[in-house]
Amino acid sequence: MRPRDGDEPDGIPARPTQRELALLRPLARQFPNIDAAYAEIARLSAILTLPMGTIHVISDVHGEHRKLRHVINNASGTLRPLVERLFRDRMTPEEFQAFLTLIFYPAEFTERLQAEATDRPSADQEQVREFSRRTLRHLFELVRVLAARYSFKRALRVFPPEYADLYAELVHEPTADRGREFIDAIVDQLLRRGRALHLVHVTCRLVRNLAVHELIIAGDCWDRGPRGDRVVDYLRRQPNVSFVWGNHDVAWLGACLGHEPLICHVLRISLRYRRIRQIDEGYSIPTTPLEHLAATAYADDPCEHFRPAVSGLRPDDLVARMHKAAAILQFKLEGQLIARHPEWGMDDRRLLHRIDFAAGTVACDDGVYPLRDTRFPTVDPADPYRLSPEEADCLARMRHSFLNSQKLWEHARFIVRHGGMHLCRNEQLIFHGCVPCDPQGEFLPMPVAGGWYRGRRLYDELQRTVIGAVEERRPEQLDVLWYLWSGPRSPLFGKDRITTFERCFVADERTHRETKDPYFTLIHEPWFCEKVLAEFGVDPAEGLIVNGHVPVRIEAGESPLKRSGKAITIDGAFSEAYGDHGYTLVQEADRTLLALHHHFDSIEAAVRDGVDIIPTVTVIREHARPRRIADTEAGEQCRCEIELLERLIELYRTNALAQTASPAEFHP
Repeated sequence: MRPRDGDEPDGIPARPTQRELALLRPLARQFPNIDAAYAEIARLSAILTLPMGTIHVISDVHGEHRKLRHVINNASGTLRPLVERLFRDRMTPEEFQAFLTLIFYPAEFTERLQAEATDRPSADQEQVREFSRRTLRHLFELVRVLAARYSFKRALRVFPPEYADLYAELVHEPTADRGREFIDAIVDQLLRRGRALHLVHVTCRLVRNLAVHELIIAGDCWDRGPRGDRVVDYLRRQPNVSFVWGNHDVAWLGACLGHEPLICHVLRISLRYRRIRQIDEGYSIPTTPLEHLAATAYADDPCEHFRPAVSGLRPDDLVARMHKAAAILQFKLEGQLIARHPEWGMDDRRLLHRIDFAAGTVACDDGVYPLRDTRFPTVDPADPYRLSPEEADCLARMRHSFLNSQKLWEHARFIVRHGGMHLCRNEQLIFHGCVPCDPQGEFLPMPVAGGWYRGRRLYDELQRTVIGAVEERRPEQLDVLWYLWSGPRSPLFGKDRITTFERCFVADERTHRETKDPYFTLIHEPWFCEKVLAEFGVDPAEGLIVNGHVPVRIEAGESPLKRSGKAITIDGAFSEAYGDHGYTLVQEADRTLLALHHHFDSIEAAVRDGVDIIPTVTVIREHARPRRIADTEAGEQCRCEIELLERLIELYRTNALAQTASPAEFHP
């Protein structure tokens, strides 16, 4: 029987479509002939046999850049056991502690050593030479052990470009044909040029980068801690970092894109915790317009309920007035925003028109409550959400500065390009907050872009909206960023409301109540966790939900692992304002660990006194068989690439795509 047009007899490759040819031509340029494709298939097949790379997940950093740096430098405590196994018995306790300090803080350690050598050049240059030779030999050994976990191509990508060829040589040292002279020659040449300690520094950084295959930040880089800008600066220097966006992240993104309510929000919260330096110094955004508004409109206002949490260089009175000025701006602009979006059902959050200015009360929560602050110098009772001319001028100037902050734009773009609403890694579903639901566990819809979405579709639509906001900056997209910050159906917020106005102006704490989404109760139930996992395409039997956002009350004995055994919360109050602890979830080939971090004093104390934060490590899960790359999402990608290469070879064999001869091809 003659085959119909388009059918292919058994064993004969299907004729390619023009679309398939167009898709495979870029791959053909990379692998121009059959031998090149075979070699890549062999390489990818070998990679599948390697152990999976170690993944670290940290959530809710909240501006604590110093603590984050230490946690990353010591690989959340997982690097220390390897160093102990290799070197504990080969060093004195003092040498071992100094070696650990060097690995964790190479810049500070080598700078101190260099300064000491400069003060006493004749005697200490030989000491630096001996230190460099001995230390580099240990570090190169550590690099070899860690690099063995990777393919050579992957390891090369982690090597610092300036020293990539040198490290490629050192991966194979020592051998029978290479004596100590090989390392000595490197040290002598670099020492002669004043770069030996620099190589020590660079190699320590390489050790850290090889120890962690991927770093995932599960939301909230900014707010409460001192320098969110430095948090993102440091994360940009990591070789492989991914983000799951949190509600504080999208708030800063909206401010960066000029959304006025979010500009006022980030100003207010920065002033509340006196974190102004990250704005004016970190992002070159002058707060002079807000200072002027505070010094004029609020000159006679004591603002006693707006005083900053800590003292600093600016007078507390001025900061308190700036804080209140930003808060009133925020409440006015949010009132206008909510009025534009009746579909959000948030009219109860518009409170300025519910104030009885004569009586000094506000109507909220089906009651009337006295105000503890009755000074509203910029609020017109007849039109309370309208900005005064002075406020409008201040806001316009602040918005201009936010829109023109190059560094803030670079940070926002970096987090968006390397992030998403959720990630899946090794049957672990990672997101920041929750999946909004009712008490029966039914997923609840949220309005986005003219439609209503729930569950996985909600996450996907929100991800498109966030990315679209960066590219298109349409007002309705930017408004969604505000809703993600504090809307009742926001999966990044997870509460029925945010009571900022009540906490500022009402003493009665009953009005401060914020009710968590039922999700946070239901994750103790196995059936609900399995439903969530299945919704996101994760194996319900083996999967684990990982989220942050809600601090674990460690002092009260709360466990991060929920009763279901299928969900874990890794917000351990990283910020000092929340408790100064913090968790890292560590995915290793044979197990999943949870590292609990403790109070961090300072980098100076760590270098001077050899102080180390040794985390408390708990095993969450163990695997009967160590996982290989073949068992991971990366392995699935490798298999897809092999399939494409196999198809490319088929097309080469039929001349549907022409091969390019290799220069080394043998011609008889």
